[in-house]
Amino acid sequence: MGTSNYSDEFKRDAVQQITVRGYPVREVARRLGVSSHSLYKWLKLFGEPVAKSVGIDHEAENRRLKRELARVTEERDILKKAAAYFAQDAK
Repeated sequence: MGTSNYSDEFKRDAVQQITVRGYPVREVARRLGVSSHSLYKWLKLFGEPVAKSVGIDHEAENRRLKRELARVTEERDILKKAAAYFAQDAK
């Protein structure tokens, strides 16, 4: 196996297909005829840091999780009361 020298522009385009367009590394590697290992190396060199590209709004996620927890807690309490009610009727 010989080593191929790819231009920086080619490497950046490959990385952009993964980071911007969201294609899987394996698929891009197969289409371009390069190894997955090379693509991961190029991601480290030319890709943006993970923290910047993810863009998760932690506060919004926290609010959503709190709402979901309140809903599930309320459902649980209702089911507990219903179980206690029907347990009394069974006696």
